[in-house]
Amino acid sequence: MAAPPTVVFADLTGSTRVFEAMGNARATETVTRLVQWIGGVCESHHGRVVKTLGDGVFAIFPDGASAVGAVLELQRNHQKRLMVWPAPLRMDLQIGVASGEVLEVDGDSYGDAVNLASRLSDLAGPGQIWATESVIDQLGEIGVRHRNLGPINIRGKSETPIVHRIDWQDEVSEFLTMPASLAHQPRPSDSSFGQIELSWLDVRSLFRADELPIHLGRVDEAQFVVNDPRVSRLHARIEARQGSCVLVDVSTYGTWVRFHGTAGASGEIALRRDECVLHGSGEIGLGAPLSDFSAPTISFNTTGNNVLLGRKNAR
Repeated sequence: MAAPPTVVFADLTGSTRVFEAMGNARATETVTRLVQWIGGVCESHHGRVVKTLGDGVFAIFPDGASAVGAVLELQRNHQKRLMVWPAPLRMDLQIGVASGEVLEVDGDSYGDAVNLASRLSDLAGPGQIWATESVIDQLGEIGVRHRNLGPINIRGKSETPIVHRIDWQDEVSEFLTMPASLAHQPRPSDSSFGQIELSWLDVRSLFRADELPIHLGRVDEAQFVVNDPRVSRLHARIEARQGSCVLVDVSTYGTWVRFHGTAGASGEIALRRDECVLHGSGEIGLGAPLSDFSAPTISFNTTGNNVLLGRKNAR
């Protein structure tokens, strides 16, 4: 049985900043050349570019393996390019991949896989590749590293598809970054995470471990909304993983964490497409360091399963 088509949406992030830094003419030329390069890489892996989308590409591949080969090459080669570019001119790639039936109408393509790949591209965040489980199932023994993110809520879909993050770096540790300062943070006696309470201004929400993952962000699709221009549409994700609560930055401008008991800016942990374990209580700064008093700041408090059980027994 032939594999279903696989859809890829590859989008450049941060182009608005580049237009401000370079001016319209030079920025347009730069973005156009990058989009043409993205299309060329897709075609070299047997993909067909359906259309370009200003600062992105919509392409269809005959199978999941071809699509994943293309997006791995895109991220790895683009990262080498970014390492020598000035920071104001850097535009990361965020990529969504989904397999399924595709309907061709008048040169355009439609279908659930198209919609899903587009949404995953939006959700993935800079420098990431998110793919549906149907794509991962086609990879067989190729040896691509990936991490199961669990079911992700997708706007307009009644079902929550299981999504994987494909790790494209040559060297990927189990936790992408574990800042050294974390080693000095007090860890709770019970490492089994039960729930997390978040509060920002007059908004307060409680999420149990079995209700995760959730997103923090500026749009209504986020389960915890922080309406500030420095906050990305979907800025960070909180997951329950192996008995721990993990914060993952997927933003444009970064996320900062400070645990209670740590004073001053030196106690802040900066995350840029990295992750760290949340424990105890503290603050999360979105889009600006916590040392900036105007930073949109979320207070958090985590609770272990043993505390939850004690509360239930006390009732």
